[in-house]
Amino acid sequence: MTVILFAIPLFFLLIGIELVVDYKRKTGYYRTNDAITSLSAGVLSRVVAIGHQLIPFTVYIVVFDALALFTLSESWWVWVFAFIAYDFFYYWNHRMGHEMSVLWAAHVVHHSSEDYNLTTALRQTSGALFSWIFYLPLAFVGFPPEMIITVGALNLVYQFWVHTQHIGTLGWMEYVFVTPSNHRVHHAQNRVYIDKNYGGVFILWDRLFGTFIPELDEEPPVYGIRGALKSFNPIWANLQIYRQLAKDSYYTHSWKDKFRVWFGRTGWRPEDVAKRFPQEKKPLKEFVKYNPTLNKWVTQYSLAQHIIMLGVTLYLLLNIATLSATQQIIAVITVVVMSVQNGFILSQSTTALKLEVPRLFLFSLLWLSTSLELPSMIFTASCLLSLGLLLIAIKHANKLPLASGKSDRNLSQNSSVQNSNLKSHSLAEKGVLPTEPDNLA
Repeated sequence: MTVILFAIPLFFLLIGIELVVDYKRKTGYYRTNDAITSLSAGVLSRVVAIGHQLIPFTVYIVVFDALALFTLSESWWVWVFAFIAYDFFYYWNHRMGHEMSVLWAAHVVHHSSEDYNLTTALRQTSGALFSWIFYLPLAFVGFPPEMIITVGALNLVYQFWVHTQHIGTLGWMEYVFVTPSNHRVHHAQNRVYIDKNYGGVFILWDRLFGTFIPELDEEPPVYGIRGALKSFNPIWANLQIYRQLAKDSYYTHSWKDKFRVWFGRTGWRPEDVAKRFPQEKKPLKEFVKYNPTLNKWVTQYSLAQHIIMLGVTLYLLLNIATLSATQQIIAVITVVVMSVQNGFILSQSTTALKLEVPRLFLFSLLWLSTSLELPSMIFTASCLLSLGLLLIAIKHANKLPLASGKSDRNLSQNSSVQNSNLKSHSLAEKGVLPTEPDNLA
């Protein structure tokens, strides 16, 4: 956790630099709605990790204390070996996260962005409940828990910079390390790229186990997942596949299939359920990004609330040890509600925008009720300042009156969803490859 916290300023500095480069090159790799969703998902993953990471850490310590075959020192060569070994098991954790349904349900969050930029790196899951199992062999060997936590954090930090389209191929590095080019492949939904390039730091594992493919000039990556999220709600991004698996498991008549739905190959569905609830997978050439167009004032309001939410998150993470249980709960509720509300607003919900008025007042009172210290005062002031921007945003949201009793309407000046077209067709659509992959998740 400490390594990640120290890296956060660097993350946002690099995002800022990439935004400037994107603006000057006019490449359009950033959309405000998608970037905010990615960052919100990352925030939720850090907040949730405060609770659920205690369990795997405890299990690792128990295994290390009771069953470790050796007691390894903390000399430099042990650290180097631990870093390499961790990445090896990360490869298998990552690979199984794509090949087993219940693991994919957690990992899919990271792939749900239809853009590819540095904010995509921070779009992390809040539900990785089983990944720690893959690292238990390191406890048996005798790597101290603190060492594994540190190299794991360094592994994660390394992966941040490869989520960019502004860096091309890097010569000899392409043969040894995970680079932006070969990781772009991993995030593509093109048939030829599916289930490829799982490495975290080293691409050597993919070359060794037959899952490597280079980025092809004739096949530009199309980012996202075939079962598109079509939402900017980070909670739904975490629950989408779990809901589908639960539904399939409930409706299938075979008890064997009820189990296989969760632990079988990703994308597999029981025959009876597939017939009753068919899922259409459109050809890749028909893919369009989910991109509702918002009035600029609504977008600015949403961005302002996201910045405030990031401030609350940073305050929580840096002061978790000194905050009371009540203050921690209020901070977590604030982060979750603001993230969900923003997701609905970005998806053109006028109702969600209007609900911001009571939310701003309620959360101001909530924070002041627990403390009159500087952080609470700053948050309250930000809520009151936001109210002015909110009223302007509501005014410009199709000119709807604040007290309208009508049903929810679009916030965009044009109610149709604007989408970007693909620049090229996939090889599958050209007849070079089968049109439908075995794994379309």
